[in-house]
Amino acid sequence: MLSRLKNWAGTIKRDIHALYLAGRDPRVPWYAKALAVTVAAYAVSPIDLIPDFIPVFGYLDDIILLPIGIYLVIRLVPPDVMAECRMRADTKKEHPTSRWAAVIIIGIWLVSLSFASWFVYRFYLLK
Repeated sequence: MLSRLKNWAGTIKRDIHALYLAGRDPRVPWYAKALAVTVAAYAVSPIDLIPDFIPVFGYLDDIILLPIGIYLVIRLVPPDVMAECRMRADTKKEHPTSRWAAVIIIGIWLVSLSFASWFVYRFYLLK
């Protein structure tokens, strides 16, 4: 059972890298690229819908949303392109990093914190 779980986790990790590669391939339709990049970014992002430190529920979004997202992208990407991206993900030792993704994530956090601060100030502190 443990070896099957490890294999499944390895497959998910490889497929996330393959999705990143598929999102940059010109043969993939734009809507599949958008979903591929979104799923790959969500997978590597430290920001989750439900934070991981919350017991039990923290990992549910990763366990449920990631496989569903991966499945949808795999269905949208042409099979020959996906097979090629999986091969490239298997052979590549380094994983992609993106400074732009980090800037966007930090920006989302700053906008969210600004909005939350404004909301608390406006509706709770001004009363």
